[in-house]
Order: sequence, then C-alpha cells, then structure tokens
Amino acid sequence: MRFEVTVLGTNGALPGPRRHPSGHFFRSETTDILIDCGEGTQMRLQDAGLGMGRCQLILITHLHGDHYFGLPGLLTSLALNGRTDGLRIISPPGLRARIAPLLELDRYGLPFDVTFEERSANGLTKLISADDVDIYAFPLRHRITTNGYVIRERQRESNMVKEAIDQYAIPWQQIAEIKRGADFITDAGERISNASLTVPAPPPRSYAYCSDTEYFPELAEWVRGVNLLYHEATFLDEMAAEARERGHSTAREAALIAKEAGVGRLVLGHFSARYTDTSDHEREARSVFPQSAAARDLYRYTVPYAGRN
Repeated sequence: MRFEVTVLGTNGALPGPRRHPSGHFFRSETTDILIDCGEGTQMRLQDAGLGMGRCQLILITHLHGDHYFGLPGLLTSLALNGRTDGLRIISPPGLRARIAPLLELDRYGLPFDVTFEERSANGLTKLISADDVDIYAFPLRHRITTNGYVIRERQRESNMVKEAIDQYAIPWQQIAEIKRGADFITDAGERISNASLTVPAPPPRSYAYCSDTEYFPELAEWVRGVNLLYHEATFLDEMAAEARERGHSTAREAALIAKEAGVGRLVLGHFSARYTDTSDHEREARSVFPQSAAARDLYRYTVPYAGRN
C-alpha cells in the first residue's frame, strides 16, 4: 500500500540549475497532497511524472515567495487542462489576498472552485481527514507565521487469519464485523474470540514536513515517532549564528530534532544557494542521527509497512 513522498525542490530562496524551490508531493493509496509550491513546481511535477488529477489539497507552510510563487501558474495550467474538481488550499493568513487578484486579471475564470483556508497552528492541531490519512499542523519558528505539517495514516482494521475462515466456516457477510473487533459464534453456539481470528494490521505510517524554522526543542514533541521527517537544513553548523538570525536551522540542528523525536528517517532540504554540494550537510547530520540523508530533487522516499522492505 503506497505511502511515499517525492521531493520537487531542495533549494532555499534562490532556484539553481540543479536545485529548485520548495515542494513535496505526498501520495498514499487514495490521497495526493502537494506541500508548498515554489516557482516552477508545475514543471517539476511533469519531470517527476506526477499529475494533479487526484490532488484536492495543497498545504502552504508560509508566505515567503519560494514556498508559494508557483501557485498562480499551477492553477492556471490546471484550468487549461480542463480541471473541474475543486481544490482546497490551507495556509497561514494572507495567501488568498495575494493570489486572488492575479487570477482575477485573467480573461477567463477558473472552471473549478478554489477554497482558501487560513490556519495558524498554536500546537499540534488536526486540520482535516482525507480518506485514508489525517492531516495536522503545528507552529514553526521563522521570521513570519509558519506552519509545519504531519500526515498520519489511519489505523487499519485487523486482518483475518485465512485459515480461521475455513476452520470455522465463517460466512463472508460477517468478516467485516470481525475485522472491526467482533467475536464469532459458530452454528453450535461456541464463541470464538476475535484474537483467534485476526492479526493486528501494521502500525500506521507518518510523515512530517518542517520547512523554514530555527531550532527549538519543543518541535520534537510535535513530530515524535514519525517514520519520515523532512527538516530544513539551510546552513552548516559553522553558520549557526546566522541561521538563528534568519530563522533557519543547520544540518546538525535538524538531526538533533530527529534524534530527540525518535523518528525513523531524516531528510534534509532547503539548502542555501551558497552550497553547490550538500554532502557536508549529510555528514554533519549523520554524526548526530545516522539515518539522515540530504534530499535530491525528484527523489522519491517510500515508507513501507513495519516488517517489510
């Protein structure tokens, strides 16, 4: 069952020839979500072989241009491609006021509804449920109001033990109820416990997106135990003072959050354009948290079920 993230851009404020501004595309079995939409995101989606057809939700972390300047072009292209399904965009306050006037200048209106929802998280806050996942927001510490996001798979029902179905001649009409926790009563009146008929489903998977933020220990609580953590690492630790001044983190600080939160894997991104090679970011992070990697544009990260490769 799919649970994956494609990194559309790994650079900071300035795009480069090999690294583009921020954007992730999340896909589960039934849900697609675009997170941040820097300049050129629609082209990166094409390069990655991804489409917006199933995507009904865009999450914007904050209103610095490298995280949302790609929206007007993307929305216009969706209109030209005949989209009619509505689109929901969640962001901190102010996005609609910036985007709507651009769209109104177009001669033709969008053939689909766009709903702007302004949310500023104070703690870990559930936003919505979308089919098989729940989406949460939490506050980051940047120069302006910024949200981080967590996407958590919902707990699945237990799985039936196939041999038990034959052994107890369980009618198929009762299987759904048993998977939800019911016992089974045989024709002879014997009660068969649910624990004998089912095995627990794999633990739900989770992914967190921490864009521009300075290091602060409380962040670890909001991303605790996620399988995949994306955390900005604009600078190396030798520039920690400048990182703090600008509301950013170093690779070492991102790794500290990953370690304190007990996450499965850490993916670094949002690299300053001054770095043409991010291998030092990866080494710095791995010295603190070995399961760290510097993201590459268009790389796809998958989260398997526990116990599967």
